[in-house]
Amino acid sequence: MKGKGKKEPTWDEIGKTIKTKVGKECDECAPKKGLMGGCQPSAGCGGAIYGLGFLGSLIYFVTTAPDFWAAVIGVLKAIVWPAFIAFGLLKFLGM
Repeated sequence: MKGKGKKEPTWDEIGKTIKTKVGKECDECAPKKGLMGGCQPSAGCGGAIYGLGFLGSLIYFVTTAPDFWAAVIGVLKAIVWPAFIAFGLLKFLGM
């Protein structure tokens, strides 16, 4: 809780104290604005890899399901397929 009379330091004051230029992230990336007009996080190709993995695991789990409810569980498994990969890798490495 803020006390009476205490003032929060500004970014400029913090920068002078640590002798480094400190700015807000969006001020630094203003020339690199995305389509939305602000700072955009970079997803790289992770979204594409997850999407392809989701489709592949969805096809696998649904086509190998013996009944309707197993197919529903297969859809849920397809959503969290990276967890199955991480579990299998850690099990293989003996951790």
